[in-house]
This record gives sequence, structure tokens and C-alpha cells, in this order.
Amino acid sequence: MIFSGNKSTIIGLILLLAFFVQLFFKLEWDLLLELQQEQMFKRWSGLVLALFIVFQWMFSLTRTVKKFRKHNLTVQNIHKWLGAISPVFFYIHSMHLGYGYLLLLTYIFLLNTVLGYINLDVIKNDGELLFKGWMITHVALSLIITILMLFHITMVFYYK
Repeated sequence: MIFSGNKSTIIGLILLLAFFVQLFFKLEWDLLLELQQEQMFKRWSGLVLALFIVFQWMFSLTRTVKKFRKHNLTVQNIHKWLGAISPVFFYIHSMHLGYGYLLLLTYIFLLNTVLGYINLDVIKNDGELLFKGWMITHVALSLIITILMLFHITMVFYYK
């Protein structure tokens, strides 16, 4: 089976599917929806989401900085599992997709999440072209997400 040994991918796809089911069928958790209307909750849940995104960059450090390479496999495993549960972080921060640049941020975040789930361990292909294409796309989308996240944080605090 293509997903055997990739439990994080299976869990991630289930959580992402659950996110889309609640979104399309408008299954809202009233208590969480009320909390999401409060500025302090939005800021704290946004902080958790931002810290998640920043932590995901740690994997790049363990791949590129020689003294951190010994931690590469451990950080890679954490990176995959945090990516798997990322729809939960997003859901807690917002049940909805947003508008304008927030919609763009959401689409790119979810697209990159799927790309992370369907990683090269899942595809089981050692081709250099596929590896480079997948890696460049995943890192580029991650960079765009980080830039849009910083823009979003700036706008939130500038206008409040």
C-alpha cells in the first residue's frame, strides 16, 4: 500500500478531510466560533499557528547547517507530525477561509499541507528531478506562507 509506514500522512489527510467536511457542510462548533470572535483568543491562537510555522523551518536548519544535521531525522519526524496536525491548528484559529489575502494565505497553506502529506517517502520515488521539483515547490510555498503570515500579523496589530 502506498501509505504503509506513513501514519502521519494518513492522520493528516483524515484531519484535512474533516476540516473540509466541516467547512462545506457548515458544521460549526459554537463555543469555538464564539471564542474566535474575541481578539485575545484570535491573537493567542494566531501565536500558536505562527510558532508552528516558525518551528517547521527548523527542519530546513537541520538539513542545511552542518552542526544541526545530527538532529535531522528527529526534526524530520516532528516536522511531518506537526504538519499532519496542522489542520487542527488552523481550525482552532479560524473555521473559515477568510477573504482577500487571507483567502490566498489559506489556500497556499492548505495546498502546501497536502504537498507535505504526499512527500517523497509516500511517492516512493528517488528521481532527482522529482525530488528537486517537490522540494523547491514545498519550500517556495512555505516562504510565501511565512511572508503572508508576517503581513497578516502586521495588519492585525497595526489596525488594532
